[in-house]
Amino acid sequence: MSKSLNRVTHYLLSKKIEHEIRKTDQIARTAQEAADRIECHLNQIVKSIIFSIPSSDSLALFLTAGGNFVDTHKAENLLGFSLQKADAQIVRSRTGFVIGGVPPFAHKEELAVYMDPELLNQKLVWAAAGTPFHVFSIKSDVLLATTKAKVLGFSK
Repeated sequence: MSKSLNRVTHYLLSKKIEHEIRKTDQIARTAQEAADRIECHLNQIVKSIIFSIPSSDSLALFLTAGGNFVDTHKAENLLGFSLQKADAQIVRSRTGFVIGGVPPFAHKEELAVYMDPELLNQKLVWAAAGTPFHVFSIKSDVLLATTKAKVLGFSK
């Protein structure tokens, strides 16, 4: 088991979160491909999008439903500060995970977390489990409580 998958699995077990981990044969390059591979609805896929906050050198995690996208201008207006999409090197060094495998928790450092309200319309959602080849299921209300995310209408 990879270190990243092990870290996510350990986190899920330590928090006693009911889940199922699935391995896919190929990297899903889109949320639709991920949904097709695990046979779920597109908006049950949780996309973890990381932004830098230039004014504070902090990172922000946007948990977005598979069919939606982060509207950066809308998010900046809601939050009152600017955002810059984090590059792959920043994501890996500061979260401990590669893009495509970033889970909603178990990061190296604490992140501000914002959740797309569409995810709460889904009872069960699927998120990356630390690698581009693994996903796990979690109830959306448990995801919200576990990440302590702020629900914001930042998507388009």
